[in-house]
Amino acid sequence: MVSRTPDFASADAGGDEHWTRREVDPGAFGDARLGRRFGELLRQLGDGVGASIPLACQDWANTKAAYRFLSNARVDEADILSGHFAATRDRFAASAGTILLLQDTTEFVFQRASPHAIGITKSINSGRDKRGRLRHHTLCGILMHTSLVVTVDGLPLGLSAVKVWTRAKFKGTAALKKKINPTRVPIEKKESVRWLDNLRQSIERLGDPARCVHIGDRESDIYELYCLSQELGTHFLVRTCVDRLAGDGGHTISAELAETKVKGLHRVEVRDDKGEVSRAKLEIRYRRVNVLPPIGKQKRYPALKLTVLYATERGAPKNRKPIDWKLLTDLPVRKSAEAIEKINWYAMRWKIEVFHKIIKSGCKAEESRLRTADRLANLMALFCILSWRILWLTMLNRTKPNASPTTALTPTEIALLDKLICDTGNRKCAVGTLTFYLTKLARVGGYLARSRDPPPGIIVIWRGLTRLTDIQLGAEIASNPLVGN
Repeated sequence: MVSRTPDFASADAGGDEHWTRREVDPGAFGDARLGRRFGELLRQLGDGVGASIPLACQDWANTKAAYRFLSNARVDEADILSGHFAATRDRFAASAGTILLLQDTTEFVFQRASPHAIGITKSINSGRDKRGRLRHHTLCGILMHTSLVVTVDGLPLGLSAVKVWTRAKFKGTAALKKKINPTRVPIEKKESVRWLDNLRQSIERLGDPARCVHIGDRESDIYELYCLSQELGTHFLVRTCVDRLAGDGGHTISAELAETKVKGLHRVEVRDDKGEVSRAKLEIRYRRVNVLPPIGKQKRYPALKLTVLYATERGAPKNRKPIDWKLLTDLPVRKSAEAIEKINWYAMRWKIEVFHKIIKSGCKAEESRLRTADRLANLMALFCILSWRILWLTMLNRTKPNASPTTALTPTEIALLDKLICDTGNRKCAVGTLTFYLTKLARVGGYLARSRDPPPGIIVIWRGLTRLTDIQLGAEIASNPLVGN
């Protein structure tokens, strides 16, 4: 059988450097052989996005080596991601201006007869029994909290921190609140400390904290996070869910916002659940306020001068919920243009949702049959690198359309695309540019490239990459028929 993937050490034969080389740090592993095996496995999975490990590895020897690597006690996700973190830092240093650190948590659910080797994520309501009593069952799986580094144009530079964990026992939040006031529990004893840990690790790895702005949803509305940002010399922009004490403590943020007039309007395009696009008109309010820590933590943390941004949609849309964003940031906002800028930054948070979608739908993470949490954590770390690459290609096409195609593709891939796809029908892209060839790549993945079609998305990009790899392998066999004999 002809191996899908040649030896990683000889991957540059013919002058084409495989992209995975730049994301690998062989020295991160205690054994050089583990570093080489990781490089080979990353390339194999990258050349067959969505394929199972046996399909990507093609034979029993490579498959067995992959399983041994993932189950090796000397390997963890930090080793696997070490090279990617370094490459992210280099891309961060090469970029200019403000950089957004998008944080979010996702969960991976697996079907297992015995979930104890993996753990559980949460308890869900599974309906009622014959007597009408509610039934509950726990989901088997792992959780992952990631920090994605993105430019203000939406180009993902890579990951700066990843935390994977599982629960041996699920403790209901509602039950805990009956026993203890959660605001009096130190953040170090809560799972939410992951938001602080990822921020701290990201700043340590990237440096230049003044350029970074942490972006988070309502789950990251944590006062300790705001204080940590100030301590690290970085910034944050968070959608708030807590109506915090403000001023001298006699009223809340909402009371101050109620006294604030509309200071601007902003029109944005919004997609509903069916993919239909509509335009929403947002009323914008903003105000600098003195925000106090929770009552149980006022001895530990100081009051902060923060800016509250409130964007509400004018009118009620038919097919979706109206936009109602209340954002909190340490950055000053003096005019409407600055407020709109911050709202656009928060809208970039959706990129990390797309990133997680690629891991689940593109890499098919939840279809893995690995039996333990440690093995799954290592595999998810691999998938993080692959998913970043797909998202990077998709957004590179939109943010730097006139760049050289060699920015993302090898000379061999460019030559194959020229043979596979004609130069016409590529949405009138300038010939020879990056967007010209990425459109061709997407067409290999089923993209129609009609004049009114939106730019290629993640699905046609990952399909195109997988098909192009197979075609390249066939071309290599055709040019050297003795291979595999």
